[in-house]
Amino acid sequence: MRVSVCVGNYAKTPYCIPGLEIEVYCMEELCYCMKENAFLLDLSVMNDQLLVWIERECGLRELAGALHPLVHRQGSLSMFVTAILRYVGWGDEASLSETEQAIRQGAGLSGIEKRKSQIDHLVEKKKYKSALRGYENLLREWQEPESGRIPAQEFLARIWHNKGVAYAGLMLYDRAAECFGRAYDLQGGREDCLAYLAAKRMELSEEDYVAFAGGREEWYSQTLELERKLERAMDEWEQQPDYLRLYHRRERRSSDRGQFYEDNERLVQALKESYRME
Repeated sequence: MRVSVCVGNYAKTPYCIPGLEIEVYCMEELCYCMKENAFLLDLSVMNDQLLVWIERECGLRELAGALHPLVHRQGSLSMFVTAILRYVGWGDEASLSETEQAIRQGAGLSGIEKRKSQIDHLVEKKKYKSALRGYENLLREWQEPESGRIPAQEFLARIWHNKGVAYAGLMLYDRAAECFGRAYDLQGGREDCLAYLAAKRMELSEEDYVAFAGGREEWYSQTLELERKLERAMDEWEQQPDYLRLYHRRERRSSDRGQFYEDNERLVQALKESYRME
């Protein structure tokens, strides 16, 4: 039996970290999210709502009081975050230095670059609907960055590409194709072209896709590359335990239905137990 010692109370109401859209219920969860996403944090994290949550939900009035001057006297983001980590005892000095360095690196991004990085993080976490809302707001408010490490047109193309990735994650391949197509029109990148063709490949029937792709000679090498990638992906999938398990279960359904349904019940119960343990 594992026992976790928490600093403060376990909150009844979660706190949603701005920019990350992650809900946390205790100081340890807050510290974990701040450390793991230090590069993405910005000054929006330093707010009165967090101080109220720390005091009322977690019962840490002393910590909330210590953080108050940093919020209202424009203390640095790194000081604010490391003050919380130190209070909770989250990591040694070397770990705290790494976190400070990540925060400083993130601070070198322009505002729009930081916002895009935060939204990209949502895609990585498979929070596709939240990411799509973020990309749509970013595109609605789009202005060329006054300064940035990436040329404006390339940066805009990356927004469209990643929006396409989010739509593909939701299996909305027609919308994904539209986004990848916009990215391809902006910079003509090979990756954008492959993503566009892949989305169309998933959206259309095989006959319609052949007619679609065959009408563009300049796509010939990309279509061949895409087919090779799909073939490799299928070969790899057929070697995975999940595929083999499904294959054998399909055979058993035909040969022994009684055993098939008994196995189904055991599998469902195992999944329920696994869910309860998480």
